[in-house]
Amino acid sequence: MEKLSLQVVIGGRTYPLKVNVGEEVQIQKAAEDINRAIRLLQENYAVKDMQDLLAMSSLQLLSKASTRSNKTEDPDYSEIEEALSNIESKLDL
Repeated sequence: MEKLSLQVVIGGRTYPLKVNVGEEVQIQKAAEDINRAIRLLQENYAVKDMQDLLAMSSLQLLSKASTRSNKTEDPDYSEIEEALSNIESKLDL
Protein backbone atom coordinates (compact mmCIF):
# COMPACT_ATOMS: atom_id res chain seq x y z
CA MET A 1 0.00 0.00 0.00
CA GLU A 2 1.25 3.45 -0.85
CA LYS A 3 2.39 5.65 2.04
CA LEU A 4 1.87 9.37 2.44
CA SER A 5 3.98 11.74 4.56
CA LEU A 6 1.87 13.76 6.94
CA GLN A 7 2.53 16.14 9.80
CA VAL A 8 0.08 16.50 12.67
CA VAL A 9 0.21 18.95 15.54
CA ILE A 10 -0.84 17.60 18.91
CA GLY A 11 -0.51 19.67 22.04
CA GLY A 12 1.58 22.27 20.23
CA ARG A 13 4.15 19.75 18.95
CA THR A 14 4.51 18.59 15.37
CA TYR A 15 4.76 14.89 14.64
CA PRO A 16 5.78 13.58 11.21
CA LEU A 17 3.93 10.43 10.21
CA LYS A 18 3.82 8.02 7.32
CA VAL A 19 0.25 6.80 6.79
CA ASN A 20 -1.51 4.72 4.19
CA VAL A 21 -3.13 6.73 1.42
CA GLY A 22 -6.75 7.25 2.39
CA GLU A 23 -6.08 7.38 6.14
CA GLU A 24 -4.92 11.00 6.23
CA VAL A 25 -8.40 12.43 6.92
CA GLN A 26 -8.95 10.02 9.80
CA ILE A 27 -5.53 10.88 11.29
CA GLN A 28 -6.14 14.63 11.00
CA LYS A 29 -9.57 14.24 12.64
CA ALA A 30 -8.04 12.25 15.49
CA ALA A 31 -5.44 15.01 16.04
CA GLU A 32 -8.19 17.64 16.02
CA ASP A 33 -10.19 15.63 18.59
CA ILE A 34 -7.15 15.34 20.85
CA ASN A 35 -6.41 19.08 20.59
CA ARG A 36 -10.06 19.92 21.29
CA ALA A 37 -10.02 17.70 24.39
CA ILE A 38 -6.80 19.36 25.57
CA ARG A 39 -8.33 22.84 25.16
CA LEU A 40 -11.46 21.84 27.09
CA LEU A 41 -9.39 20.43 29.93
CA GLN A 42 -7.23 23.58 30.04
CA GLU A 43 -10.34 25.76 30.18
CA ASN A 44 -12.09 23.76 32.89
CA TYR A 45 -9.24 22.61 35.14
CA ALA A 46 -6.10 24.15 36.57
CA VAL A 47 -3.86 21.68 34.76
CA LYS A 48 -0.93 23.23 32.91
CA ASP A 49 1.42 20.30 32.34
CA MET A 50 1.05 19.09 28.75
CA GLN A 51 1.88 15.49 29.65
CA ASP A 52 -0.98 15.45 32.17
CA LEU A 53 -3.31 17.05 29.62
CA LEU A 54 -2.38 14.47 26.98
CA ALA A 55 -2.88 11.60 29.40
CA MET A 56 -6.24 12.93 30.57
CA SER A 57 -7.35 13.59 26.98
CA SER A 58 -6.34 10.10 25.88
CA LEU A 59 -8.23 8.50 28.72
CA GLN A 60 -11.30 10.62 28.05
CA LEU A 61 -11.37 9.98 24.29
CA LEU A 62 -10.72 6.24 24.53
CA SER A 63 -13.32 5.87 27.24
CA LYS A 64 -15.91 7.59 25.02
CA ALA A 65 -14.92 5.51 21.99
CA SER A 66 -15.12 2.29 23.99
CA THR A 67 -18.53 3.19 25.38
CA ARG A 68 -19.83 4.08 21.92
CA SER A 69 -18.62 0.88 20.29
CA ASN A 70 -20.01 -1.26 23.13
CA LYS A 71 -23.46 0.30 22.82
CA THR A 72 -23.84 0.17 19.07
CA GLU A 73 -22.51 -3.24 18.12
CA ASP A 74 -21.39 -6.56 19.47
CA PRO A 75 -17.86 -7.70 18.61
CA ASP A 76 -17.62 -9.65 15.35
CA TYR A 77 -15.83 -12.91 16.00
CA SER A 78 -16.76 -14.55 12.68
CA GLU A 79 -13.23 -14.33 11.24
CA ILE A 80 -11.73 -15.84 14.38
CA GLU A 81 -14.36 -18.60 14.42
CA GLU A 82 -13.67 -19.40 10.76
CA ALA A 83 -9.91 -19.54 11.34
CA LEU A 84 -10.41 -21.85 14.32
CA SER A 85 -12.68 -24.10 12.24
CA ASN A 86 -10.03 -24.27 9.53
CA ILE A 87 -7.36 -25.21 12.08
CA GLU A 88 -9.68 -27.78 13.64
CA SER A 89 -10.41 -29.40 10.27
CA LYS A 90 -6.68 -29.62 9.52
CA LEU A 91 -6.05 -31.27 12.89
CA ASP A 92 -8.77 -33.85 12.17
CA LEU A 93 -6.88 -35.07 9.07
